[in-house]
Amino acid sequence: MKLDGRGIVITGASQGLGKAIAEACIREGAHVVICARDVNLLKQTREELASKAAPSQYVIAEPADVRRPDDVHRLFEKASAILPTLDGLVNNAGVYGPKGTLDEIDVKEWWSAVEINLMGVVLPCREVLPIFRRQRHGKIVNLSGGGATAPLPRISAYAASKAAVVRLSETLAEESKDAGIDINAVAPGALNTRLLDEIISVGPETVGADFYQRALNQKRQGGTPLDKGADLCVFLLSSASNGITGRLISAVWDPWSELPSRAHELRVTDIYTLRRIVPADRGRNWQ
Repeated sequence: MKLDGRGIVITGASQGLGKAIAEACIREGAHVVICARDVNLLKQTREELASKAAPSQYVIAEPADVRRPDDVHRLFEKASAILPTLDGLVNNAGVYGPKGTLDEIDVKEWWSAVEINLMGVVLPCREVLPIFRRQRHGKIVNLSGGGATAPLPRISAYAASKAAVVRLSETLAEESKDAGIDINAVAPGALNTRLLDEIISVGPETVGADFYQRALNQKRQGGTPLDKGADLCVFLLSSASNGITGRLISAVWDPWSELPSRAHELRVTDIYTLRRIVPADRGRNWQ
């Protein structure tokens, strides 16, 4: 049981990847607190997850909008009051936001997406970091994805905010490196969730023909299983990943299960981080 007795808070956990992460944590012995905005769906998910938990495991649902400081504070007050310990946080809540070129979309919708995707990581981290510092241990996993590492035309709020999540994760890892806290970002792969359905529903005129066609192909092929991202999150929440911090790790492409044997190498390199490519990196001398 990789997470036996650990208390984990998971945001955006009423469906999709968040739900799969919660289920994987429960399977590995954790107590979980899940949150989402949809009260009815959250209640339904909580009942389903509780049916898979042992009688001794806590499965708690707390409605919360991760953009709202009061909601987030209440979430962690409840988690701290009920759970035997609070050991991990998974920031999974996220949206694509408005679709279209920047000059076409509603800027208020654009900013709302950034609030959910970025401030929805900042606020939970602000609540949990003091707890982790006092107890000298803790794990934070921030869901990022392909939007962080490549341009995403016509989905700019998602791309910008997810890139920010990765750099935030790296920065917080540096701030916490002597406190026994590991903070990483995860790219879970191309998932067949409600976000994919959004892309297909708006059509190629809004998101572009290439991206729309990729979405259709992914839908037909099934996408990346949710379990891959969930299993990586379990690994990063467990003691097996101690000392691995400040990285963006792909559930699909990176040999993450082997990283404990390379923890020292990771600490002294920029592998699995965002960086700027300079001419010398591509064999060019532009001096």
